[in-house]
Amino acid sequence: MSTLTELLGRHVAEGTAPGILAALGSADEAPEVAAAGDLAPDAVVRIQSMTKPVLAVATLRLVAAGRLDLDEPVGRWLPELAAPRVLRTPEGELDDTVPARSPVTVRHLLTNTSGYGMILTPSPLQTAMAERGIEAGPQPWALPADDWLSTLAGLPLVGQPGEVWRYHHSFGMLGILLTRVLGRPLGEHLAEDLLTPLGMVDTAYLVPAEQAHRLPAAHRREEDGTLVEVDPASSGPFVAASGGADRADGAPDLSHGELVSTLHDYAAFARMLAAGGVHDGRQMVDPGLLHLMRTDQVPAVAKTPDSFFPGFWDTSGWGFGVAVETTGPHAGRYGWSGGLGTDVFVDPDGRYGVLLSQVEMGPPTFRLIADLQQL
Repeated sequence: MSTLTELLGRHVAEGTAPGILAALGSADEAPEVAAAGDLAPDAVVRIQSMTKPVLAVATLRLVAAGRLDLDEPVGRWLPELAAPRVLRTPEGELDDTVPARSPVTVRHLLTNTSGYGMILTPSPLQTAMAERGIEAGPQPWALPADDWLSTLAGLPLVGQPGEVWRYHHSFGMLGILLTRVLGRPLGEHLAEDLLTPLGMVDTAYLVPAEQAHRLPAAHRREEDGTLVEVDPASSGPFVAASGGADRADGAPDLSHGELVSTLHDYAAFARMLAAGGVHDGRQMVDPGLLHLMRTDQVPAVAKTPDSFFPGFWDTSGWGFGVAVETTGPHAGRYGWSGGLGTDVFVDPDGRYGVLLSQVEMGPPTFRLIADLQQL
C-alpha cells in the first residue's frame, strides 16, 4: 500500500469524508492515483471553486487569440457594469455612493478586484446580497445568469475597481462575459476549445442524465462531527434533465455557475499547468499569460483584513483564478480549493496534486489537504 493510499484510508477511517480520491504526479510522468472509502475512482463530483482556474485558462486562451484584452472594460459586453456606483465606505448605506473612478476590466474579474464579491462583515451591502439571493453559498445560484448579473449590478461596489479584493462573484461575471463574447453557451465553448483537447470528457456544468449514477452525495459536517447530506446522489441541480445540457435551445444559461469533474479529468488539467501550459506538444496557455496567472497580481492596498478569511494574505497572494503561496517552503506553489472538500496545487518544479471529496470545508478537510500537500 502506497503512502498516498494509506493517507486517504486513514482520513476515511477518522471520518474526514466517506470517500476520497487523490492524484499526485509531475509534468513528465503519469500520476499516482488512490481511492479510499465509498467514492468510486470515476466519480463525477462538484468541484465548485476549482472551476475558477479552468475559467481563467479559458479566458487567457481568448486573450492570446485576440478576442479579449486584459485591461479592456467589460461594459462593452456587460452593459449592466458600464457605470457602477461605489460605496463611500464598505459599511455605508446603499445610497451613500460615488461613481467608479475607473471601469471594471477583464483583469479585475480574473483577480477578484472588480469591487463585487463576498462580504464577510455585517453591513447593509451584506444584508442586501442575502435578501436578493446573491450571497455565496454551497448551492448553485437560483437566479438565471442574466437575472443574477442584473441583481448584482443593482447594488454598489464595496470599493473602487482594482483597489479592493472580494472573493467569488467576479468569476460568475467572467463566465457571463465569455458567453456574450463568444455568442454561444459557455459549456459548448469550454468543451470544444479546452476540455476535449485535454481529454476532460466528464467535465461540464451538468452531469448527463445517463451518467447520474456517478454523482455521489454531498455532505455538511455538523458541530458534533456527524455528516448530513446536503445534495443527493444521482440527482439534484447538477444533473441534466434527460437529454439536457447547457445548450442554446432553451436550456438554462449556466455560465455563472460551477463545474463537475473527475479525478482523471482534473489531473489532466493540473498536469498541463505543471508542464508550462503544454499538453501533448500543444501550447494550451501562452507562457507569458501563464506566468501572470501563477504570480500574485493583487496590490497591497487591496489585501485588507476584512477582504477574506483571517491570515490569508500573510502567506498567500492571488493570480488569475488561483491562490499563490508567497512565503515558506512552498513559495510559488499555486492552486485553489472547492467548498466541497476539493483541492488542486501545482509546484514550480512541475509537481502537482489533486484531491476530491464531497464534504463541505472544515477543520478535518483542511487537515486532509495539508497532509496531501506535504507528500
